[in-house]
Amino acid sequence: MAEDLNEQEPTAEEKAKFEQDVLKAAEDAMKLDERRGSASSPTETRDESEKNAEPTENADSPAEKADDAAEQPAEPAADASASSATETAALKAALADANDRNLRLMAEFDNYRRRTAKEQLELIETANGKLLEKLSEVQDNFERAFASENKAQDLEAFEKGMQMIYNQFAKILTDAGLEQIDPTGAEFDPNMHEALMQQPSETVPEGHVVTVFQKGYKLKNKILKTAKVIVSSGK
Repeated sequence: MAEDLNEQEPTAEEKAKFEQDVLKAAEDAMKLDERRGSASSPTETRDESEKNAEPTENADSPAEKADDAAEQPAEPAADASASSATETAALKAALADANDRNLRLMAEFDNYRRRTAKEQLELIETANGKLLEKLSEVQDNFERAFASENKAQDLEAFEKGMQMIYNQFAKILTDAGLEQIDPTGAEFDPNMHEALMQQPSETVPEGHVVTVFQKGYKLKNKILKTAKVIVSSGK
């Protein structure tokens, strides 16, 4: 039994190794305690974080920064609104001025139209007055020719007087621009002639006027009345 105990007793090398292990464990424990002492506790870390996160007296809160950002463009918006109001006022003034000028032009044109129409009417009345004055002389001559004291037994003298009155009347119409259309023997023109009928003719070619039933009249190259004619159908 004593021999067994002696055999289980550790050797010197094992004791030295055991002591080294104990020393190493103690050193590790001391290093761990130092690490724990140098590191701050969670509470202290949280306090320091809150201190660092606490805003300073001069710093603005997010709400205040948002308000400042919203207030900054107020001046440009006010300037734009004032500029828009100025432009609107200018456009309204220009529109009012244009409307006034338009009304004035319309009134002036209406006055010009009325004045021109009145002048044309006066011109026509004046021209008609002169023509009627000359025609009244023809009427006076007819009345004198048919007066009882001027009746002549000589038909030749009466015919001569009528011819003179006719010539006077024709001259007045010619001076006024009236021109007779007598297309006897001329080629038929539907623009100036009105065909009443066709008849054969030995002397007048086909499509030409044989007889003028009623003369036509034109004024300054304007047809007033077409001539009524009979057209040749040839031999």
